[in-house]
Amino acid sequence: MSHFISKVFWFVAQPSSLCAIAILLGLAILALTRMRRLGFALAFGGLVAMLAGGFLPIGNYLVLPLEQRFAGQVLPAASEPVAGIVILGGFEDGWVSAGRDGLAVNEAAERLTEGVRLARRWPQAKVVFTGGVGGLLASGSDAAGPVGRFLQDVGISPQRIVLEPKSRNTHENAKLTYELLSPKPGERWLLVTSAYHMPRSIGVFRAAGFDVTAAPVDYRTRDARDLVRMFPSIPSGLKRLDLGAKEWIGLVGYWFAGRTDALFPGPKT
Repeated sequence: MSHFISKVFWFVAQPSSLCAIAILLGLAILALTRMRRLGFALAFGGLVAMLAGGFLPIGNYLVLPLEQRFAGQVLPAASEPVAGIVILGGFEDGWVSAGRDGLAVNEAAERLTEGVRLARRWPQAKVVFTGGVGGLLASGSDAAGPVGRFLQDVGISPQRIVLEPKSRNTHENAKLTYELLSPKPGERWLLVTSAYHMPRSIGVFRAAGFDVTAAPVDYRTRDARDLVRMFPSIPSGLKRLDLGAKEWIGLVGYWFAGRTDALFPGPKT
């Protein structure tokens, strides 16, 4: 039930949805009531917020600090032992994969490509994929199966591949993966996920008792120059704004729920 509530909450609470709701509500008030000042304020305010969020680099102000948090993380040398590489789901489109008899990926596909590269760098390490069906409208669209077959197709031995197909969010990624692998003290495990998602992921894995090393990928910003760089279209800017807002809200929510070890997890000192 909590998973369903969180998905519905975010569908409504994301900035792009709030802008659309304000515009529609304002127009409805203008059309159906005499509260013209309120209706105009809502409709006009929603439109201005949508244009500002779409063109101005507001989303980059939210995403850049998240991506910079582990940007300086140094991976072990190839000669150092690595027990395994944990790849977080979210790059795969299970719905399309199921209908096209293959692995369909989205803009976060670097999680997979970097995972494969690291698997070749440490040929003895386990290659772990964790991700189930997290969306409310994608039931029955398996993600782990196509990913596992792809890993075998690119030359990774089936004996090295570990699939965790049940998790629906980052908390379950960490909890179920820890239970599946039972990592031993002193082992080194690499965690591969998008750079903007790494702080929350690291915090959740630490809280689950799984000490992992960050291997951030899929950067959406270049550096501080993106803080003054306009977006080319309203949808692209709103998408970035939604992305950043979701991560910050997730960090705060997970912190209050006790699912992460810090409000803004960072590298160990």
